[in-house]
Amino acid sequence: MFTTYSLMSYWLHKSFLSTCWTAFSNPLPRSVPLNFQFRRHCRVWHGSCCKKRNNQGEIMEHVVFDGAEVMVGDPELLQSKISSIRLDGPSKLQVIADFDATLTKYWIDGQRGHSSHGLLQQGNPEYDLKRQKLYDYYHPLEIDPTIPLDEKAKLMEEWWEKTHALLIEGGLTYGAIESSVAKSRIAFREGVTELFELLERSNVPVLIFSAGLADIIEEVLRQKLHRSFKNVKIVSNRMVFDQNGNLVSFKGKTIHVLNKNEHAIDMAGPVHDRLGDANGLADDSSSVKMRTNVLLLGDHIGDLGMSDGLNYDTRISVGFLNDNIQSSSDSYRNAFDVVYMNDAPMWGVVKLASQLCSSAAD
Repeated sequence: MFTTYSLMSYWLHKSFLSTCWTAFSNPLPRSVPLNFQFRRHCRVWHGSCCKKRNNQGEIMEHVVFDGAEVMVGDPELLQSKISSIRLDGPSKLQVIADFDATLTKYWIDGQRGHSSHGLLQQGNPEYDLKRQKLYDYYHPLEIDPTIPLDEKAKLMEEWWEKTHALLIEGGLTYGAIESSVAKSRIAFREGVTELFELLERSNVPVLIFSAGLADIIEEVLRQKLHRSFKNVKIVSNRMVFDQNGNLVSFKGKTIHVLNKNEHAIDMAGPVHDRLGDANGLADDSSSVKMRTNVLLLGDHIGDLGMSDGLNYDTRISVGFLNDNIQSSSDSYRNAFDVVYMNDAPMWGVVKLASQLCSSAAD
């Protein structure tokens, strides 16, 4: 195994440090100690070494790394996509984002952060336990690779509908949602507010896709960001409460982990409805589908399916690899255009979105 000294001597011998930011065909050589970090000299890891950077390459590198640990599988393809989206302008762009562990942090104070679904406490321990038992039964089926996709989709719908029935039967109230969020261990990545603000100024719609509960996500946005965004819509399962704040039903079709995509866009609802804002973007589901350039954000390879149902021209996919870095880096690098590792903040995405919203002549 290389020592740190011999490794640095190797790079100096090859003159990589003085010529480019890129390094390896794999995220890290097998000989590098796992705790070794290339933070000062190697910000972007990808499959081809650059001997000379032109202005376009510098743009790509500037917008994606921002001090974070990043993998880019095909820099030339990424730069081509950036240029294409900039040429079309922001009027053709939409952002599709997963919620849990994508917009929110994976780790909080050294502990795994709550998911929007996992934070919910009904105020009735009996029904909290019943929902946990459903999870213990269905979750292994969700991740079982031997179950055919169509059969698994039926199982997921069955799981979601049973869970929704327990929430109604157990007497969930909106007050319990507010309390659960207030007590939860959930927080947004640094830069999420700035990303939403940038996209709002550019009239770029943001669709947050989640197999969880839209009302909980809305409450997390309200309590953690303390403001609304007219361009943000949530595509998720929506609750119906009576005048006393008691859950009485769910509306629309059930959205689960295997149909969380633009086929379900008719379920989208603006966050500002509950917050009382009068104005929103004019984009309805049909006009959003006319926006054929996509910036997609997710933390699982399966999140790439969120753009299913949209005939997009160009899609830039950004993945957040929060855990199991060594075992998952190859598959993430091959699946996503850009991968941010180790629960990175959102600042690199903010720079990328800013570039995509600027004109090609800038």
